[in-house]
Amino acid sequence: MGDERMIKRIAIFGSTGSIGKQALDVIEKNPDQFSVEVLTAFSNDQLLIEQALMYNPNIVVIGDENKYGSVKDALAKTDIKVFAGEDALEEVAGMDVYDLMLAAIVGFAGFKPTIKAIENGKAIALANKETLVVAGDIVMQMAVDNRVPIIPVDSEHSAIFQCLIGETRNKIEKVYLTASGGPFIGRKPNYLVNVKREHALQHPNWEMGAKISIDSATLMNKGLEMIEAKWLFNLKPDQIDVLIHPQSAIHSMVQFEDGSIKAQIGLPDMRLPIQYAMGFPSRILNDHPRFDFKRMNTFTFEEPDLKTFRNLALAIEALETGGNLPCIMNAANEIAVYAFLKNRIGFLEMTDVIEKVMAQVTHVQKPTLSDYFESDAEARTLAADIIRL
Repeated sequence: MGDERMIKRIAIFGSTGSIGKQALDVIEKNPDQFSVEVLTAFSNDQLLIEQALMYNPNIVVIGDENKYGSVKDALAKTDIKVFAGEDALEEVAGMDVYDLMLAAIVGFAGFKPTIKAIENGKAIALANKETLVVAGDIVMQMAVDNRVPIIPVDSEHSAIFQCLIGETRNKIEKVYLTASGGPFIGRKPNYLVNVKREHALQHPNWEMGAKISIDSATLMNKGLEMIEAKWLFNLKPDQIDVLIHPQSAIHSMVQFEDGSIKAQIGLPDMRLPIQYAMGFPSRILNDHPRFDFKRMNTFTFEEPDLKTFRNLALAIEALETGGNLPCIMNAANEIAVYAFLKNRIGFLEMTDVIEKVMAQVTHVQKPTLSDYFESDAEARTLAADIIRL
């Protein structure tokens, strides 16, 4: 029994998505380190059932209440407790059955469970960008108050986090967030006008879900990451730079006030930052392929094209303006991406929608949590009206 205390109990919120599946892969390879306690999915009941039968968690939650019956029946012969509905996500996040939450629910939906986990003193491996984009000031303050570590899972933020280990007393001068540039690097608006969803979903270097793939193609993803970096690492907007680095080898860099730069390099494989966050502070041996400098021997960098990829310019505006503007931008972007994936609007029209919403929703400089929820709802409604969803 002596060793059992050492096993870290993991709750994967968003287990059927890209990050969730890769996290389960990491856990499966390290049964002496991790156990699966909670699995949640929004609507993919079949995969959730498969995962539950394979990993035997304590609790599963299906967000879509209509699918409760199918999950309950499929797991009837097990001891797994089944819950359904959005409120259940929050409720389970507050239960004392796990040590670390992998927050991997896409979009604003991941916000409430993450906050609940922080309130309950649970460590967070954060794969949900939107939580910090929407309300980074409140979330980080809550983490400090509850003495909760927030360990980033995004490859870029994981890279910065790793570069900062052992540098606590040293001032950061600048961070460089690297971006692959997505599938349309170097393209101009006359090309992008006609881009279809199938094309935009094809990312050159990373395997990702639909939402983040589109955000990557518009460079909004990098904008969200800039805002996230501000809160995670307590930076000012002018300390955050984006560099297009098509090889996706350097995952991000930190420059200190002596001018020295640290970079974190590795293959583009999300299992690495997931494993790092779950195992922190220890690194875990794995048998993944290793980076080969002979094969990838050229690293290139260029400035992002803000005139073509205007989403990044809008995100920089939101970052600099602060208040509830990042929250408004994020909500409008979620609706715009949804509409694009449904072939309701064109690729460049996503930016137009976001820009209009950012101009129209009332700006609040020091928002409360309820201000954020209201701004989010208002921005979504307005975006949907503009698109006529």
